[in-house]
Amino acid sequence: MNDAQHEELTALFAGISRTLLAQDSVQDVLEEIVRLAVQTVEGCEDAGVLLLERKHGFETPAASSELVRESDKAQFEFDEGPCLDAAREERSFLVADMAQETRWPRYRSRALELGVGSMMGFELFTRKGSFGALDLYSRTANAFDTHSRDIGWVFASHAALALAGAQESADLRTAVQTRQEIGEAVGILVERHRISSTQAFDRLKKVSMDRNIKLREVARHVTYTGEMP
Repeated sequence: MNDAQHEELTALFAGISRTLLAQDSVQDVLEEIVRLAVQTVEGCEDAGVLLLERKHGFETPAASSELVRESDKAQFEFDEGPCLDAAREERSFLVADMAQETRWPRYRSRALELGVGSMMGFELFTRKGSFGALDLYSRTANAFDTHSRDIGWVFASHAALALAGAQESADLRTAVQTRQEIGEAVGILVERHRISSTQAFDRLKKVSMDRNIKLREVARHVTYTGEMP
C-alpha cells in the first residue's frame, strides 16, 4: 500500500467513525453499521449484525436484507456457522466459496439454498451475557479476498467502538431515568402514607421482590396510578 492509498483509507475510516458516533441511539448505530459495511467492504452485497444473549437466544437487530435474517436464523438453528463462531470465539472467518465450505456442513446446505456465495464474520462486541458479530455476504463465490478481510476487520473494530459508546450512553440514560422514577414513586408514597423516604423505598423493594417485578416497573406503576401494583 502506497502513501496515497494509506491516506485514503485513513480518511475513509475517520469519516466512518464520525458518522457512527453522530447517531442518536443504539439502533441507529446498528443500522448505520450495516449500511456503511455494504458501502465500504469490496464485494459485500448484504450485511447484518447477529446478537446472541444467554437469556434470550439470538436476534438480528439490523440487516440489509431477508437473506441475512434467514442466514442468522439457520446458524442459530443448527448451532453452527461463521458468524456464530465469530461472536463466540472472538475472531474473524472468511468463507471464500460456500459451495466448497466444510467447517459448517448443516449451515452450508441452508446457505447455498439462500444463495450465499461467499461471506465473512467478525466479532463485533461482547457485553455482560451477550455476544455480537458483523456478517458480510455476497451472492458470488470468491467475492472476498484477504484485502476485503483486512478492511472488514478494521471496519468491525471502528463499529465496535461506536456501538460500545452508544450502549454506554443508553445505559446511562436508563439509569438516570430509573433513579428519577424511583424518586418520584418514593415521594408519592411518603406524601400519601406519611412515612419516611427509607420506609417508602423499602416498600417498593419488597413488592419488587415478592412479585418478581423490576423495581423500575414498580416505581413506574406507583407514579402513574398512585398505588402499589
